Amino acid sequence: MKLSPQWIRDFVDLSVDDNRLAEDLTAIGIAVEGISGEGADTVFEMEIGTNRPDAMNHYGVAREAAAIYGVELKELPAFSSQHPAQQTSAAKASASTASGGTTEVVPFPILIEDSQSCPRFSGRVIRGVSITPSPERVAHRLSLLGQRAISNAVDATNYVLWEMGKPTHVFDLDLLEGGKLIIRRAKEGEKLRTLDGVERMLSAEDVVVADANRAVSLAGVMGGYDTMITDKTKNILIESAWWDPAVIRKTSRRHGIHTDASHRFERGADFESTIISCDLVAKLILDSGGGELVGDVVDVVARKIDQAPVVLRVSEVRRVLGDKIDAGEIFRILKKLGFVVIPEGQADQQFRVHIPSWRLDVEREIDLIEEVARLYGYDRFENTLPAYSGAVVELPYARAQQALRKRALALGYNEAVSLTFISHEDAERFAPDTRVLELENPLSEEASVMRTSLVPGMLDMLAWNLNRDARDVQLFEMGSVYEAADEKLTEPKRMCLGATLAGLRHAQPGGAVLDVSKGEQAEAAEAFRMLKGDVESLLSVFAMETVSWDRETAEYFHRGRSARALVHGEAVAQLGQLAPELAVARKLREAVFLAEIDVEGLYRRGLRQVWFGPLGKYPVVERDFSFIFADAVTFGEIEKAVDKLKLSQLREFGPAEIFRGGSIEAGKYSILLRAKFESRERTLREDEVAEWSSRVTAALAGLGGMQR
Repeated sequence: MKLSPQWIRDFVDLSVDDNRLAEDLTAIGIAVEGISGEGADTVFEMEIGTNRPDAMNHYGVAREAAAIYGVELKELPAFSSQHPAQQTSAAKASASTASGGTTEVVPFPILIEDSQSCPRFSGRVIRGVSITPSPERVAHRLSLLGQRAISNAVDATNYVLWEMGKPTHVFDLDLLEGGKLIIRRAKEGEKLRTLDGVERMLSAEDVVVADANRAVSLAGVMGGYDTMITDKTKNILIESAWWDPAVIRKTSRRHGIHTDASHRFERGADFESTIISCDLVAKLILDSGGGELVGDVVDVVARKIDQAPVVLRVSEVRRVLGDKIDAGEIFRILKKLGFVVIPEGQADQQFRVHIPSWRLDVEREIDLIEEVARLYGYDRFENTLPAYSGAVVELPYARAQQALRKRALALGYNEAVSLTFISHEDAERFAPDTRVLELENPLSEEASVMRTSLVPGMLDMLAWNLNRDARDVQLFEMGSVYEAADEKLTEPKRMCLGATLAGLRHAQPGGAVLDVSKGEQAEAAEAFRMLKGDVESLLSVFAMETVSWDRETAEYFHRGRSARALVHGEAVAQLGQLAPELAVARKLREAVFLAEIDVEGLYRRGLRQVWFGPLGKYPVVERDFSFIFADAVTFGEIEKAVDKLKLSQLREFGPAEIFRGGSIEAGKYSILLRAKFESRERTLREDEVAEWSSRVTAALAGLGGMQR
């Protein structure tokens, strides 16, 4: 966000220049990431942590600056007793009392029906206002922050928001029906047209500000269109409320609206700031558009928001920070930040600290210690390592995990990390049989549940690379997925590989093409085989018998280019090309390939024991077999048929080349198979090799193969 250092100086007298101020603020965690402009037009580009809404405004930053330099923080410029409007209101109230009337003027009744969502609501009424352009000073300061000036009444609320951090709103009083405001839950199906002109369908979970007949504002998020300030407005109702952060966050997400007001209310506003913010808005409107205040501020408190005091032990401060900070220094730091510090105890020095209303983020002793540390200065602490008396304990599967990671890196994959949150839609598509864990306060609808699969995150990372013209992409991720079963949370470990077609082709060794068919389909089939080889290499790290393969894969894989790996009938991996229709839906600019591996099951099997033996002394004899098979015949069936022959001298048997098209009729493929025979004891005779070759030929013919 943008803030003006000149505006900050309105509240604190500083002798340092803007560059030094920026450096010192950054050192205590109120980060200034950049400076633009010069003189009175200088602007700080700020990065304020989400837990510090009190510092998302000029007065809050001025409070921090006052604490840094030990100077006085000036009060906000609220009404003085000499303000003409105050004199008029006071005189009228006195006259009413003298004539025997009521002593309390309630200019506009306010009823809070939902005290959990809105504990406090304050309002002020101004009559006889002229709606004009804002004064040059107000308009210029808002423009420095990238805000567009609208009118003196609306700009007054924006000005106060950026000055002291409290969102407010102004209604055209004459457009409110029934002479009162009601803070309530919306009725199911109730409609409200917000200031952006969009008609929104409300639910019973939404909180609204309503008049006697209808909703006029989406509480804490955006005002209503039908009661907004226009050039015809003469009478104004100013409102300033405190809203429950969780309620505002859910409403904002539900309607897809993020405003400056909701941004602050979601993080916790100052409960005690409602009256002063009303007064500040009223003063700006009266100064620029005239008018008259009617009665005093209406302040309805349905329930108090009190923060319990926190006990701070000096010994704990020194233990955590590792420095002998004087108790007096602790007292001065916290007092400068607005905390009320009461010394307690004699032998064991400690303080009872009352938390100011604007610091909802401070709840525990360690929070106070952090406040002391940042104002004391992190650079003043010695560089020391924490003491540790234990020993390093290796996790049960650390060696297996490291071996798997090394193998993936050696295969050319880069490790990546994705978000642990996915959307409901992705959870349903990629893990339809898994019960999901929903987040109470999701970042967005696209990240509303804990991930049940690593695939959505992998697809997002592949798309991110493709959209930036990085085509040769090979990634892997190792992590947990989250499942709810029998009221218990489980976090099984998974591994996911992701690669683009170009990435797998780029990684293919020269001359290693198996499928010599022509066309895009042949390229994709070859890429699939490359990925399958990578998965086989990863599985070979673990101790297990022969892996079998079938085509029973998830629906999001390509039907013709996917496979599942099984060990003793238990699925340990599935891989393949992403289904084309899904690739189109996710706007992937190239064919992508995925592999999912159940590493938790593999970890239980342990690592494969590696054995070394001498190289053979005698020559290897190779024989090639060229056959034509129907597409329905898989290499797995071919391999099983040859294994049944139990040829003791057969060392290797596999495909050397595959071809489709040309003279090969549709629905069939030509395959060149290569066998290697070797004896550990002697040189093989030609008649032996010929006899074994004939047996292999007969076995292949038995599968319906036709020798070429």
